[in-house]
Amino acid sequence: MTATDVFAAIADPTRRAVLDLLARGSRNAGGIAAEFPRLTQPGVSRHLRVLRKAKLVAVAVRAQQRIYTINPEGLADLYEWVAKYQAMWPDTLDSLARYLDARTIGGKAKRKKR
Repeated sequence: MTATDVFAAIADPTRRAVLDLLARGSRNAGGIAAEFPRLTQPGVSRHLRVLRKAKLVAVAVRAQQRIYTINPEGLADLYEWVAKYQAMWPDTLDSLARYLDARTIGGKAKRKKR
């Protein structure tokens, strides 16, 4: 698994929705598919396979069911990448606040003349 696999996996809105669903608790494949009525069962299975290969979900077999859970370890690459940029956010937000404050005079925002 590479960081590219993780980013490719979460690029799809359906796969992000599956991760959001699993963040609330484990589900079997049928329960996941039931949340996406516009997708076929094979379509849901393909999304789950991508998430498994990216190590974002884990699967356990119980009798005839496959139970999916979110795999926090799989999010480590994503977290590490975001953390590099997160350090910049306070400075960027502070700069934005100073800019907006500078544009405000007497409680009224300056407006560009047309």
